[in-house]
Amino acid sequence: MRTTRGGITLAEESPRRGRSRWVARGVIVALVAVLALGAWVGGRQLLGDFVGPRCQATAADTTVDFDPEQMSNAATITALALRRGLPARAATIALATAIQESKLRNIRYGDRDSVGLFQQRPSQGWGTVEQILDPEYSTNKFYDALVKVDGWQDASITEVAQEVQRSAYPEAYADHEMEGRVLASTLAGHTERSLGCRLDDPQGEADVDMIGRLLENEYRLDASAGERAGTLTVEVPNDQIGWSVAQWSVAKAVDTGITGVTYGDRTWTRSSDSSAYEWQRADPPAPDGQVVLHLN
Repeated sequence: MRTTRGGITLAEESPRRGRSRWVARGVIVALVAVLALGAWVGGRQLLGDFVGPRCQATAADTTVDFDPEQMSNAATITALALRRGLPARAATIALATAIQESKLRNIRYGDRDSVGLFQQRPSQGWGTVEQILDPEYSTNKFYDALVKVDGWQDASITEVAQEVQRSAYPEAYADHEMEGRVLASTLAGHTERSLGCRLDDPQGEADVDMIGRLLENEYRLDASAGERAGTLTVEVPNDQIGWSVAQWSVAKAVDTGITGVTYGDRTWTRSSDSSAYEWQRADPPAPDGQVVLHLN
């Protein structure tokens, strides 16, 4: 159909064609909205990686990056290996396994009835859901199974982890071996002043009871009131354990509210900027054989 306006003949748009054009416009608007939302969500994640709370560990010229929740769980896994008298390789295997299974998060879901750091299944005799969701319990159960594997000290991580986990994708454990080694080296104290966490200010006072309970459960060590107000001290038997406890304390600061850690002539100070990735010169240094935890 045609119409004339000002002496110019124009074709009139059919109703069907008009509707199609509006539908097309609506689809374009919806697509733009979805892309914008995706960009916003992705941007927030990227921004969080750069300016949000993060932890870094460095060993053998390799740096790994995790969020504070993940690093706190890594600290538990490593400390319990030390408590049991196991070498750092045991922690490496456990850490690589937990990274693959849960990304070092204590999750309440998984394949079938799998839960927790290692995605252990109540139906397979690992314990109750409540027990498995306790990181200390699930880690000890993992080590109980690990040490029963013949040749676990020398076999590949893929072979050992598969013997423990019975995974459908055993080759995936090897993908995280280097991350496991770096975390085990720093958190076991073999690499000094090499772990730091960028954290927001704590919400309220440090939880002294939690600090004492965790040190007892994960190291069989005690914390006592320090000589300076607002501090706790932890007596350590040697430098390796000293650096393990010191860097464990940094990793646990997100849970406990610790604001600083001093060992030897080095100190870590809680901060939300990149300075918290580094250990600075301590003034004064910690007394010999003591890790000093600052609470305010």
